[in-house]
Amino acid sequence: MQIRNLGGSGLRVSAVGLGCNNFGQRIDLETSRKVVHRAIDLGITLFDTADIYAGMGGSETVLGEVLGDRRKDIVLATKYSKPMSTDGTRQGASRRYILSAVEASLRRLKTDYIDLYQQHDCDSLTPIEETLRTLEDLIKQGKVRYIGNSNFPAWRVAEAELTARQLNVNPFISCQDEYSLVMREIEKDLLPAAQQYNLGLLPFFPLASGLLTGKYQRGTAAPPDTRFAKWPALRDRYVTPHNEDIVEKLQAFAKARGHTMLELAFSWLASRPQVSSVIAGATRVEQVEQNVKAIGWQLSAEEMTEIDAITK
Repeated sequence: MQIRNLGGSGLRVSAVGLGCNNFGQRIDLETSRKVVHRAIDLGITLFDTADIYAGMGGSETVLGEVLGDRRKDIVLATKYSKPMSTDGTRQGASRRYILSAVEASLRRLKTDYIDLYQQHDCDSLTPIEETLRTLEDLIKQGKVRYIGNSNFPAWRVAEAELTARQLNVNPFISCQDEYSLVMREIEKDLLPAAQQYNLGLLPFFPLASGLLTGKYQRGTAAPPDTRFAKWPALRDRYVTPHNEDIVEKLQAFAKARGHTMLELAFSWLASRPQVSSVIAGATRVEQVEQNVKAIGWQLSAEEMTEIDAITK
Protein backbone atom coordinates (compact mmCIF):
# COMPACT_ATOMS: atom_id res chain seq x y z
CA MET A 1 0.00 0.00 0.00
CA GLN A 2 1.33 3.40 -0.95
CA ILE A 3 1.43 5.93 1.90
CA ARG A 4 1.14 9.66 1.22
CA ASN A 5 1.24 12.87 3.20
CA LEU A 6 -2.14 14.51 3.63
CA GLY A 7 -1.60 17.84 1.91
CA GLY A 8 1.21 19.89 3.40
CA SER A 9 0.88 18.25 6.81
CA GLY A 10 2.94 15.47 8.37
CA LEU A 11 -0.10 13.20 8.64
CA ARG A 12 0.47 10.08 6.53
CA VAL A 13 -2.44 8.16 5.01
CA SER A 14 -2.92 5.17 2.74
CA ALA A 15 -3.56 5.97 -0.93
CA VAL A 16 -6.82 4.02 -0.63
CA GLY A 17 -9.06 4.91 2.31
CA LEU A 18 -12.10 3.10 3.64
CA GLY A 19 -15.39 4.99 3.62
CA CYS A 20 -17.43 3.82 6.59
CA ASN A 21 -20.93 5.07 5.75
CA ASN A 22 -22.15 1.50 5.16
CA PHE A 23 -21.48 0.45 8.75
CA GLY A 24 -24.61 0.24 10.87
CA GLN A 25 -26.73 0.78 7.79
CA ARG A 26 -26.12 -1.50 4.81
CA ILE A 27 -24.07 -4.10 6.70
CA ASP A 28 -24.31 -5.49 10.23
CA LEU A 29 -21.78 -5.44 13.06
CA GLU A 30 -20.00 -8.70 12.27
CA THR A 31 -19.69 -7.96 8.56
CA SER A 32 -18.37 -4.51 9.42
CA ARG A 33 -15.82 -6.11 11.73
CA LYS A 34 -14.55 -8.37 8.93
CA VAL A 35 -14.33 -5.45 6.48
CA VAL A 36 -12.45 -3.23 8.95
CA HIS A 37 -9.92 -5.84 10.00
CA ARG A 38 -9.28 -7.00 6.43
CA ALA A 39 -8.73 -3.38 5.39
CA ILE A 40 -6.14 -2.90 8.13
CA ASP A 41 -4.43 -6.17 7.17
CA LEU A 42 -4.16 -4.93 3.58
CA GLY A 43 -2.49 -1.69 4.62
CA ILE A 44 -5.43 0.73 4.63
CA THR A 45 -4.84 3.27 7.38
CA LEU A 46 -7.41 6.00 6.63
CA PHE A 47 -10.89 5.25 7.93
CA ASP A 48 -13.42 7.97 7.14
CA THR A 49 -16.78 8.31 8.85
CA ALA A 50 -19.12 11.08 10.06
CA ASP A 51 -21.46 11.62 12.97
CA ILE A 52 -24.43 11.77 10.58
CA TYR A 53 -23.76 8.40 8.90
CA ALA A 54 -26.14 5.50 9.49
CA GLY A 55 -29.02 7.25 11.19
CA MET A 56 -27.09 9.80 13.24
CA GLY A 57 -24.28 8.01 15.03
CA GLY A 58 -24.62 4.45 13.72
CA SER A 59 -21.38 4.30 11.76
CA GLU A 60 -19.26 5.81 14.54
CA THR A 61 -20.81 3.40 17.04
CA VAL A 62 -19.95 0.38 14.91
CA LEU A 63 -16.38 1.59 14.38
CA GLY A 64 -16.01 2.09 18.11
CA GLU A 65 -17.13 -1.50 18.67
CA VAL A 66 -14.93 -3.19 16.10
CA LEU A 67 -11.62 -1.29 16.22
CA GLY A 68 -10.51 -2.30 19.71
CA ASP A 69 -6.71 -2.45 20.04
CA ARG A 70 -6.33 -1.70 16.32
CA ARG A 71 -7.40 1.91 16.87
CA LYS A 72 -3.72 2.79 17.25
CA ASP A 73 -2.96 1.40 13.78
CA ILE A 74 -5.22 3.74 11.82
CA VAL A 75 -5.90 7.37 10.99
CA LEU A 76 -9.45 7.92 12.21
CA ALA A 77 -11.36 10.67 10.42
CA THR A 78 -14.86 11.84 11.23
CA LYS A 79 -17.01 14.90 10.58
CA TYR A 80 -19.38 17.33 12.25
CA SER A 81 -21.85 20.12 11.26
CA LYS A 82 -24.64 18.27 9.44
CA PRO A 83 -27.95 17.99 11.36
CA MET A 84 -27.88 15.52 14.24
CA SER A 85 -31.45 16.31 15.28
CA THR A 86 -34.68 17.08 13.48
CA ASP A 87 -35.32 20.37 15.24
CA GLY A 88 -32.22 22.22 14.04
CA THR A 89 -30.60 22.50 17.47
CA ARG A 90 -27.69 20.12 16.86
CA GLN A 91 -25.82 21.20 13.75
CA GLY A 92 -23.42 23.79 12.38
CA ALA A 93 -19.95 24.98 13.35
CA SER A 94 -20.52 27.25 16.35
CA ARG A 95 -18.31 26.91 19.41
CA ARG A 96 -21.24 25.67 21.47
CA TYR A 97 -22.13 22.93 19.01
CA ILE A 98 -18.62 21.75 18.11
CA LEU A 99 -17.69 21.27 21.78
CA SER A 100 -20.67 18.97 22.28
CA ALA A 101 -20.37 17.24 18.89
CA VAL A 102 -16.76 16.22 19.42
CA GLU A 103 -17.51 14.70 22.82
CA ALA A 104 -20.38 12.70 21.34
CA SER A 105 -18.16 11.40 18.53
CA LEU A 106 -15.39 10.46 20.96
CA ARG A 107 -17.87 8.47 23.06
CA ARG A 108 -19.30 6.62 20.09
CA LEU A 109 -15.86 5.90 18.64
CA LYS A 110 -14.54 4.79 22.05
CA THR A 111 -11.37 6.83 21.64
CA ASP A 112 -9.84 9.85 23.32
CA TYR A 113 -8.69 11.58 20.12
CA ILE A 114 -9.69 12.04 16.49
CA ASP A 115 -6.89 12.15 13.92
CA LEU A 116 -8.77 14.24 11.34
CA TYR A 117 -11.85 16.24 12.35
CA GLN A 118 -13.66 17.59 9.29
CA GLN A 119 -16.35 20.22 8.89
CA HIS A 120 -18.91 18.42 6.76
CA ASP A 121 -20.25 21.55 5.07
CA CYS A 122 -20.26 25.32 5.43
CA ASP A 123 -22.11 27.10 8.20
CA SER A 124 -23.26 30.48 6.93
CA LEU A 125 -24.50 31.48 10.41
CA THR A 126 -21.14 31.13 12.17
CA PRO A 127 -18.04 33.25 11.47
CA ILE A 128 -15.11 31.10 10.39
CA GLU A 129 -13.03 32.82 13.10
CA GLU A 130 -15.23 31.25 15.79
CA THR A 131 -14.99 27.82 14.22
CA LEU A 132 -11.21 27.90 13.79
CA ARG A 133 -10.57 29.17 17.33
CA THR A 134 -12.73 26.35 18.71
CA LEU A 135 -10.93 23.72 16.64
CA GLU A 136 -7.60 25.16 17.79
CA ASP A 137 -8.67 24.65 21.40
CA LEU A 138 -9.51 21.01 20.64
CA ILE A 139 -6.08 20.51 19.08
CA LYS A 140 -4.39 22.02 22.14
CA GLN A 141 -6.45 19.73 24.37
CA GLY A 142 -5.32 16.70 22.36
CA LYS A 143 -8.84 15.69 21.39
CA VAL A 144 -8.21 16.47 17.72
CA ARG A 145 -4.91 16.13 15.85
CA TYR A 146 -5.68 17.73 12.46
CA ILE A 147 -8.66 19.49 10.87
CA GLY A 148 -10.18 19.42 7.39
CA ASN A 149 -13.20 20.56 5.44
CA SER A 150 -15.71 18.92 3.13
CA ASN A 151 -18.10 20.31 0.52
CA PHE A 152 -16.67 23.84 0.80
CA PRO A 153 -16.69 26.08 -2.29
CA ALA A 154 -13.28 27.41 -3.32
CA TRP A 155 -13.86 30.86 -1.85
CA ARG A 156 -14.69 29.35 1.54
CA VAL A 157 -11.49 27.31 1.40
CA ALA A 158 -9.52 30.50 0.73
CA GLU A 159 -11.37 32.38 3.47
CA ALA A 160 -10.58 29.65 6.02
CA GLU A 161 -6.91 29.51 5.03
CA LEU A 162 -6.36 33.26 5.20
CA THR A 163 -8.29 33.55 8.47
CA ALA A 164 -6.17 30.81 10.04
CA ARG A 165 -3.05 32.73 9.06
CA GLN A 166 -4.39 35.95 10.56
CA LEU A 167 -5.33 34.21 13.82
CA ASN A 168 -2.13 32.15 13.87
CA VAL A 169 -4.07 28.93 14.40
CA ASN A 170 -3.94 25.54 12.72
CA PRO A 171 -5.47 25.62 9.21
CA PHE A 172 -7.46 22.95 7.43
CA ILE A 173 -5.07 20.41 5.91
CA SER A 174 -7.55 18.62 3.66
CA CYS A 175 -10.74 18.90 1.67
CA GLN A 176 -13.10 16.02 0.98
CA ASP A 177 -15.24 16.41 -2.11
CA GLU A 178 -16.89 14.42 -4.87
CA TYR A 179 -14.51 13.70 -7.72
CA SER A 180 -14.54 11.03 -10.39
CA LEU A 181 -14.15 10.48 -14.11
CA VAL A 182 -17.72 11.69 -14.67
CA MET A 183 -17.81 14.35 -11.93
CA ARG A 184 -14.94 16.77 -12.60
CA GLU A 185 -16.53 20.10 -11.63
CA ILE A 186 -14.08 20.70 -8.76
CA GLU A 187 -11.33 21.22 -11.34
CA LYS A 188 -12.74 24.66 -12.16
CA ASP A 189 -12.12 26.34 -8.81
CA LEU A 190 -11.79 24.00 -5.85
CA LEU A 191 -8.86 21.91 -7.08
CA PRO A 192 -6.77 25.02 -7.91
CA ALA A 193 -7.53 26.35 -4.41
CA ALA A 194 -6.42 23.04 -2.88
CA GLN A 195 -3.20 23.24 -4.88
CA GLN A 196 -2.59 26.87 -3.89
CA TYR A 197 -2.96 26.14 -0.17
CA ASN A 198 -1.56 22.58 -0.35
CA LEU A 199 -4.65 20.87 0.98
CA GLY A 200 -4.81 17.11 0.55
CA LEU A 201 -7.80 16.09 -1.56
CA LEU A 202 -9.87 13.13 -0.37
CA PRO A 203 -12.25 12.23 -3.23
CA PHE A 204 -15.49 10.50 -2.32
CA PHE A 205 -17.83 8.65 -4.70
CA PRO A 206 -14.83 7.66 -6.87
CA LEU A 207 -17.06 5.24 -8.77
CA ALA A 208 -19.99 7.67 -9.15
CA SER A 209 -22.12 5.45 -6.87
CA GLY A 210 -21.37 2.43 -9.04
CA LEU A 211 -21.71 3.91 -12.54
CA LEU A 212 -17.96 3.45 -13.12
CA THR A 213 -17.86 -0.19 -12.03
CA GLY A 214 -19.07 -1.39 -15.41
CA LYS A 215 -21.88 -3.46 -13.92
CA TYR A 216 -24.65 -1.32 -15.40
CA GLN A 217 -25.56 -1.91 -19.02
CA ARG A 218 -27.06 0.79 -21.21
CA GLY A 219 -30.74 0.28 -21.91
CA THR A 220 -31.22 -2.40 -19.23
CA ALA A 221 -32.66 -2.11 -15.74
CA ALA A 222 -30.24 -1.92 -12.82
CA PRO A 223 -29.79 -5.24 -10.96
CA PRO A 224 -32.21 -5.37 -7.99
CA ASP A 225 -29.50 -5.46 -5.31
CA THR A 226 -27.68 -2.32 -6.51
CA ARG A 227 -27.83 1.30 -5.36
CA PHE A 228 -29.41 2.50 -8.59
CA ALA A 229 -32.25 0.00 -8.22
CA LYS A 230 -32.86 0.91 -4.57
CA TRP A 231 -32.48 4.68 -4.92
CA PRO A 232 -33.91 5.97 -8.22
CA ALA A 233 -32.88 9.56 -7.42
CA LEU A 234 -29.26 8.42 -7.34
CA ARG A 235 -29.68 6.65 -10.66
CA ASP A 236 -31.25 9.73 -12.24
CA ARG A 237 -28.32 11.87 -11.08
CA TYR A 238 -25.62 9.75 -12.67
CA VAL A 239 -27.26 7.81 -15.49
CA THR A 240 -27.49 10.43 -18.21
CA PRO A 241 -26.91 9.93 -21.95
CA HIS A 242 -23.74 12.02 -21.67
CA ASN A 243 -22.34 9.92 -18.81
CA GLU A 244 -23.31 6.67 -20.53
CA ASP A 245 -21.36 7.78 -23.61
CA ILE A 246 -18.33 8.47 -21.42
CA VAL A 247 -18.57 5.12 -19.64
CA GLU A 248 -18.76 3.19 -22.91
CA LYS A 249 -15.62 4.91 -24.20
CA LEU A 250 -13.80 4.38 -20.91
CA GLN A 251 -14.73 0.70 -20.89
CA ALA A 252 -13.22 0.30 -24.35
CA PHE A 253 -10.13 2.25 -23.23
CA ALA A 254 -9.55 0.03 -20.19
CA LYS A 255 -10.32 -3.24 -21.98
CA ALA A 256 -7.87 -2.45 -24.78
CA ARG A 257 -5.13 -2.18 -22.14
CA GLY A 258 -6.10 -5.26 -20.14
CA HIS A 259 -7.56 -3.38 -17.17
CA THR A 260 -10.95 -3.07 -15.49
CA MET A 261 -13.10 0.00 -15.04
CA LEU A 262 -12.43 -0.16 -11.31
CA GLU A 263 -8.69 0.01 -11.92
CA LEU A 264 -9.12 2.91 -14.32
CA ALA A 265 -11.34 4.92 -11.95
CA PHE A 266 -9.05 4.47 -8.93
CA SER A 267 -5.72 4.79 -10.71
CA TRP A 268 -6.82 7.95 -12.50
CA LEU A 269 -7.82 9.58 -9.23
CA ALA A 270 -4.60 8.48 -7.53
CA SER A 271 -2.69 10.22 -10.34
CA ARG A 272 -4.49 13.54 -9.98
CA PRO A 273 -2.94 16.61 -8.32
CA GLN A 274 -3.44 16.93 -4.54
CA VAL A 275 -5.15 13.54 -4.15
CA SER A 276 -3.86 11.99 -0.95
CA SER A 277 -6.28 9.09 -0.55
CA VAL A 278 -9.23 7.76 -2.54
CA ILE A 279 -12.18 7.20 -0.19
CA ALA A 280 -14.13 4.08 -1.15
CA GLY A 281 -16.82 2.23 0.76
CA ALA A 282 -17.20 -1.53 0.93
CA THR A 283 -19.90 -3.93 2.05
CA ARG A 284 -17.82 -7.09 1.57
CA VAL A 285 -14.25 -8.16 2.26
CA GLU A 286 -13.84 -8.89 -1.44
CA GLN A 287 -14.61 -5.27 -2.29
CA VAL A 288 -11.86 -4.05 0.03
CA GLU A 289 -9.39 -6.39 -1.67
CA GLN A 290 -10.45 -5.16 -5.11
CA ASN A 291 -10.15 -1.51 -4.08
CA VAL A 292 -6.64 -1.99 -2.74
CA LYS A 293 -5.47 -3.63 -5.98
CA ALA A 294 -7.21 -1.06 -8.16
CA ILE A 295 -4.63 1.74 -7.86
CA GLY A 296 -1.79 -0.30 -9.30
CA TRP A 297 -2.13 0.97 -12.87
CA GLN A 298 0.54 3.60 -13.57
CA LEU A 299 -1.12 5.71 -16.25
CA SER A 300 1.21 7.32 -18.78
CA ALA A 301 1.01 10.99 -19.80
CA GLU A 302 -0.42 9.91 -23.14
CA GLU A 303 -3.09 7.80 -21.46
CA MET A 304 -4.02 10.69 -19.13
CA THR A 305 -4.41 12.95 -22.17
CA GLU A 306 -6.66 10.41 -23.89
CA ILE A 307 -8.80 10.07 -20.77
CA ASP A 308 -9.15 13.86 -20.65
CA ALA A 309 -10.38 13.87 -24.22
CA ILE A 310 -13.03 11.31 -23.32
CA THR A 311 -14.24 12.79 -20.05
CA LYS A 312 -13.87 16.57 -20.14
